[in-house]
Formats: sequence, C-alpha cells, structure tokens
Amino acid sequence: MRLGSCAAKCSCCEEVSRRRFLATTSGSLVSATALGGWLSSRSALGGQMKPKGPAARCAANVRACFVRRKADYGMRWPGQIYDGEAARKKYTQQITETAKQLGIKLALRPVPIHSLAEADAWVAEAKSAKPDGLLVVLLDRQEHSWPTVGKAIESKIPTVVFSPVGSSFTSNTAGLARQPGCFICATDDFRQVQYGMKMLQAIAKIRATRCLVIRGSKTADATMPHLGIQLRFVPAKTFLDEYNKTQVTDEVRAMAKEIIQGARKQRGPTEQDVINGIKSYLVAQTMLESAQADAITMDCLGALGKSKVSLPCIAWSKMNDDGIPAACEADLGAVASQVLVQYLFDRPGFQQDPVPETARRAIIGAHCSCPTKLGGFSADPEPYDITPHHGVRDATRRTIWRPGQRMTSVDVLPGSKDRPTKVLISAGEVLENVSVPPAGGCVVSVMVKFDGVDEVLNYPGFHQVFFYGDYKRQLVEFCRLAGLQPEVV
Repeated sequence: MRLGSCAAKCSCCEEVSRRRFLATTSGSLVSATALGGWLSSRSALGGQMKPKGPAARCAANVRACFVRRKADYGMRWPGQIYDGEAARKKYTQQITETAKQLGIKLALRPVPIHSLAEADAWVAEAKSAKPDGLLVVLLDRQEHSWPTVGKAIESKIPTVVFSPVGSSFTSNTAGLARQPGCFICATDDFRQVQYGMKMLQAIAKIRATRCLVIRGSKTADATMPHLGIQLRFVPAKTFLDEYNKTQVTDEVRAMAKEIIQGARKQRGPTEQDVINGIKSYLVAQTMLESAQADAITMDCLGALGKSKVSLPCIAWSKMNDDGIPAACEADLGAVASQVLVQYLFDRPGFQQDPVPETARRAIIGAHCSCPTKLGGFSADPEPYDITPHHGVRDATRRTIWRPGQRMTSVDVLPGSKDRPTKVLISAGEVLENVSVPPAGGCVVSVMVKFDGVDEVLNYPGFHQVFFYGDYKRQLVEFCRLAGLQPEVV
C-alpha cells in the first residue's frame, strides 16, 4: 500500500483550486515520555506560526473491529479463563480515547466479527469506503481470527493488528511479520496500539500535505510519488519580491528581541541581522498562507546568495520549532523527511550535510539552520548561540546538542513510478558539538557515532534529518505499514 495510492483523501483535505493558487501566489514498545509526544495536540504548539494547509485540517478515517468466536472459548486459546467481554469494553474505551486525542475519525464495528463471512463483508465495505486505515483487534486465536487479519492486509489498506497475549502463537504471526501494509502489536501493552493509530494518522497527513517549493522561474504543480505530498513550485523571485515589500514592524522587532535574549551569547551578527532573518520568517508565513501550504523548501543560496536579502536560516529554524516542516536548498527528500519526523514523533529534525570523521568513526552533521526544540514541540529549547552563516553573513542560531543523547537519522529518497521510495535509517549517539571556527564548514556541526557504522567515508545519503530519540525500529515499522522501503544503515 503506497501512501499516495488511495483514491480517497481524509475528510478535511479539500483542494485549493489551481486557479486560486496561481492568483494568490503570483513501534515498537515506547516510553511513556515518547507516548505523550505522540498524543500531543498540534494546536498546543508554542510558536508564532501555525500550520495552515490541508494536512493541518486532516482527520484520518479509520475503521476498526473486534474478532472472536460467538460461543464460549472453552479449552482452546485464549481459554475459558479469558474474559473476552471485559477485554472488549476496556479496549473500546482505550481505542476511542486515543482516536479522540489524535483527531482520528473512528468507525468501530459495534459487535465483534463472528465468522469468516462477516469478515468478508466488513473488508468489502472497507475497500468500497477507502478509509485511511484499518484496526483489527483479536480477542481470539481460533477459527476465523487470523484469516480475518489476512483478508484485511490483502485489502491493501494500511492495517494495524492488535493481538493481546493469548490470541496468537508465533505460528500465527510468522507469515505476516514482514508483509507490507501491516503493523502487528502482539502484546498487552496498549502503547503499541496507540503508536499504530498514530502511524495511520501520519499516513493520512503526509498524503494531505501541500509543500511550497521556491526555486527556478516557473510555477507548476506536482505530486511526490508514493508519498502523495503535493508540490507547489513558485519562482524564486516571488520570495524576493515579497521580502522587499514587507515592513519591519513592532512584531518583527519583538520576535528578534526574544531570540537575542534567549541566546547564551551573540557572536558577530547585529540586532539588525536578526531582524532581517525574522523578516524572512514573516515572508515565508505570508507565502504559506497564500498557498494554503503545510511545508516549505527553498533554493535559498540560488535565490538569495547573490542578493543582500537575509538567508532564511533563523526563519527555517523557527518554523521547524513551530511545527512547520521547512527544508533548505529546495531538497524534496529533506522536506519529506522533516514531514515524516514531525508527524510521527512531534519534534523537529536537523537537515544536515554529512561529514566523515575517520579518527572517531563518526559523522559530523553540518548545516546553518537547526531548530532548538529538539526534545519536542512542548519541550524547553536547547541552548543556542547567535552566530553568522558560514559565509560570514546574516544571522543564525547555533544549537548545542546534548552529548550522550540517543538520536536517529532518516533520509527519504523519493522514488518514481518505476522506482520505490527508500528510507535510510540509522540510530546512534551524540558525541560532541564541533566548534566552527576553528573548524571550517557550517556553524551547527554535531558529531554522532552511529550504531554498527565504522565505514564513515561511504556513509549513504545526503541532507539526512537528525533528531532526538532512538526511533530506528519505529521508522522501520512505519515504512512497512506505509508501503515504503526501509534500509537500516
């Protein structure tokens, strides 16, 4: 099941017409802490800018059912000792509450599926309705239980399966474990089911996402294969024109002052440099609102490098802190990676250039735009300094990463009609923050040691997104559910 292959969008994903656009733009088991992030509300973000595009209004449609025998369990598993009715009531409450917290539109079958014929009818109805996902809860191991799971997966609708202890042997799960389009939670820990539902919501939001791409000289629309992200291209000159007519207001000065006061130190850039960077933030906000877009990426050096207009390093840093996926250099894979990380884990990531460090068998992630809320949108920001871009111009924030912090790297490699979308995944640990200068390169340079990676000279990918937390397994599970091709580095 490819992310973009479902004909039906979530209910709140109405398109802004092309005519209007042209006119306006001329898991695995997880900790309770991580769980809190997965169930957080996007409306609770503390930043100035809020998502305005179709993904912000997206509510995934999920169909759910329970499966069990109609008669008593008897001697066969889960056995007469198991109170299936009490379990159904408990899980109904938990599923309903989770759906509400995540903003999912849930259609839960009021009575369990008691036969294979009922399973056929339920799956057929789901295929006709084209929901964003299915949730199958097993209260039984026998008869039609696991065949129902097989039919749900065969529907090609992303399917989360909840098999509490007593409802499966490994012989039931082995044949389905690596099937694309499914996520099997064989556990009594409901947090895995919550992550499964979070993934279904993320799939719908990714497919609904509209990304503004500022580059070149032409206006066009496209769709990212397999992911379904809508791409709206506008000429680079659009940003320059909007910047030149944007006034420096008291709001701009207040935001610049807040950034300066929050810094550990300010080295090089003036207050005016910071104001100019915040002006780029307001320009991006105006363009996003005009296009009704959820994410943004720009050929920043190509568009602004030869001008005196401030490079948007602070602007992109602040937008990612606000929960607006923002990527540098018009990199579509990088913006897709930011979208994925923010929707799944409720935290921003750091797009970077990978630099090999052979003495320590490490990778230095280097770039000049890094968010500060690495621990999550509701978390306190990491310490930062205000420094110039490595081109010794403008202002940016040098975020200080926590040594010893577990982290993950993700790199979405967009595919085509004939080539799958791959996702490169690594996990490791932050070693240190490299000082630039005296070293050369981008001012945010974080050194990380990836698990099992010794050959750093040929570490795969570019512009990978680094983010806090060890989520390698969860990303593999998401790729399998979403029909993407994970590759663990």
